Amino acid sequence: MKKINAILATLFLCQLTVSVKAELPDTEYLKVCADPYMLPMSNKKGEGYENKIAELFAKKLGLKLKYEFFPQCMGFIRNTLRAESEEGPGYKCDLVINVPSNFELAATTEPYYSTSYVLVYAKGRKLDDVSVAENLAKIVEDQKIDLKIGVADRGPAQLWVFFQNLMGYMVPYQGQPGDAKIAPGHSQIIDIVDGKIDAAVVWGPTAGYYAIQYKDKAELIMLPVKDDVKTNREMKFTYSNAMAVRYGEKEWKDTINKLIKENKTEIEKILTDYGVPLIN
Repeated sequence: MKKINAILATLFLCQLTVSVKAELPDTEYLKVCADPYMLPMSNKKGEGYENKIAELFAKKLGLKLKYEFFPQCMGFIRNTLRAESEEGPGYKCDLVINVPSNFELAATTEPYYSTSYVLVYAKGRKLDDVSVAENLAKIVEDQKIDLKIGVADRGPAQLWVFFQNLMGYMVPYQGQPGDAKIAPGHSQIIDIVDGKIDAAVVWGPTAGYYAIQYKDKAELIMLPVKDDVKTNREMKFTYSNAMAVRYGEKEWKDTINKLIKENKTEIEKILTDYGVPLIN
C-alpha cells in the first residue's frame, strides 16, 4: 500500500508540474526580449542587471533561458514581444524585464523598483559644496565657478538645467547616439572622470553602474534630482519600473507578479550591486 501511495503521489506531482508549465507561454524556455548593447540593463554577454534577473526567474521557473535581442528604440515591442517566432508556434519572446510602469504598448506588472535622474560630479574638484542638486546654481554663482554641465538633447535633463538657470553652462550631448553599441549617458560619465566637464544630469542606473566601473579613477557623487511638476508638468525625474507581457496573458502576468513578490530581496540585491540608486 505504501508503494502504491508513493507512486500516486509521484504521478500527482508530475501532473501538477505539467499543469503549471502548460500555463506558461513556452514550456522549455523563458524567452526574454532585450537590448543587445544597453548596459547596465542588458547585453548579449549577459552582463546587465536585466540579464541577472532573467537568470533568476528562469531558475525559479525551471526553464532554460533564451533571448530575442533588438535595440530598445522605436519598433522594439513590435519586433520582439509581439513578433511571431519563425522557428515554430508562439512568439519570439515572452517577457520584457524593464519598462516604465505606465508603458502603453504591453501589459505591465506591478512596479518592482523606482529610481531617478541624478546630478553627477567628481569628488575633490569644484563642486564638493553641492550636497543637494537644487543648490548647484546658487553655489556656482556664489563661488564664481566656471561650470561645464553635460546635458543630453533628449529627456528631462535639459528642462531641469533650464529651470535652474544653468543653460549658459551647458555642454550638449546626443541622448541617443547613432551607434547602438554606445550607451546613452556613458560618454558624459567618461568626460566627468577625465575632467572635460564638471557635472552632468544622467539617468540614475547608468550613473551608478559607471561610477562603479570608474571608481579607481574618480569618486563620483550622485545626487537625486527631485520632481517639480508644480513648476512644469514635464519636470518629472523619478520613475517606477515594471516588467511587461502581451495584453490578454493574465496567467502569465500573474506568474511574473508572483516571481517579483517572492524574490524582492534577490532583485533588490541585483539592482544595488549594479549601483542603481533605488528610491522607496
